[in-house]
Amino acid sequence: MSVRVCHVTVSSSSLGGGISIAVQALAGAQAQAGLGVRVVGLSDGGTVLAGWPEGMLREVASKKVPGMRWGAGLGDVIEEGKPEVVHSHGLWSQPSIAVRRQRTRRGTPYVVSPHGMLDGWALAHSRWKKLLAGVAFERRHLREAACLHALCRPEAVSIRDYGARNPIAVIPNGVDLPSEEGVEIERREGGRKTLLFLGRLHPKKGLAGVLEAWAALGSRAVEGWRLEIAGWDQGGHEAELKRLASDLGVGWADVRGREGEDGRGSDDGAASVVFSGPAFGGVKDGLLRRADAFILPSFSEGLPMSVLEAWAYRLPVLMTDYCNLPEGFAAGAARRIGTDAESIGAGLRALFAETGDGLREMGGKGRALVESRFTWRQVAEQMGEVYRWVLGNGLRPSCVEVQE
Repeated sequence: MSVRVCHVTVSSSSLGGGISIAVQALAGAQAQAGLGVRVVGLSDGGTVLAGWPEGMLREVASKKVPGMRWGAGLGDVIEEGKPEVVHSHGLWSQPSIAVRRQRTRRGTPYVVSPHGMLDGWALAHSRWKKLLAGVAFERRHLREAACLHALCRPEAVSIRDYGARNPIAVIPNGVDLPSEEGVEIERREGGRKTLLFLGRLHPKKGLAGVLEAWAALGSRAVEGWRLEIAGWDQGGHEAELKRLASDLGVGWADVRGREGEDGRGSDDGAASVVFSGPAFGGVKDGLLRRADAFILPSFSEGLPMSVLEAWAYRLPVLMTDYCNLPEGFAAGAARRIGTDAESIGAGLRALFAETGDGLREMGGKGRALVESRFTWRQVAEQMGEVYRWVLGNGLRPSCVEVQE
């Protein structure tokens, strides 16, 4: 049975980070599975992600008002497609208000994906703003949802801790599997290997700890490796990281604007850390194909697509428990690190000690894990079952837990 679903998100551009990417990928997979899919997002001045199917995305002009971005007529645009189900992504923003009003006016049931915004670290960040938003609209938005969506078991616990009593569907993010042609060929056997970070440059990602660990290890310990930091800046954090690297005596370079593919892949002499800027589409594909390992030292995540993408490209991963992917440790596809410099340094030393065969073995286990559990086709099928159940057209899916 086909379902008309409207995804609503505060951003459909690069400024939306992993949420924008996840919404685009989920919507595309659902359309391929036969659902009627529309996506409504607020324009925010960022670059709209490439690759949207024609007619799927509708952007609503918006402006900043105190506390959030606001688009006039957002509710009317949601209603245009006469959705049977609305899927709300993220919290603390106008879509929470508009989606709930749609239910009040038209009786349209909705599903909410917080995307990690209710875990402890996230709630502590801008705490007073979120307390006020919770009282004003967010608790009602969550309370009246037909079903909530957690990316992993720890997120489901965080949602319960916030007071939600709704049914919760535990469904992970997914990735599209890249072609494996040329992946190993593009990884250099000689010269320096690359440890890649790819994502939003924000304090919660823990990159300051990586730079501190890199400096503490010293040039001899990191010889043969370089750290590439690729991603879009938020709130000036990239400049903070560059200042920290300089203060620590770590040689760094910004490779944007260099000759070639935006400077990516250049050796940069003495620099053991390079900043290469935002990466999407073919540029991101090139980075992942050339990298030798991946790191995400995050303090807070829902379920990071960047790690799933790294595994899809057969990259061994260093990550924290806060990435909520314990399957990676169990499968031998990742090494556990903490968020402090000492723990990160120990993880780096272990990574650098691995042989080429050891790195390939870890990466192969990551690829196998993604193939078995984390493809968008699987995610779209599970979410479709949730929509049909919400509409009363099926049994409760096994991924949905209800509180007795």
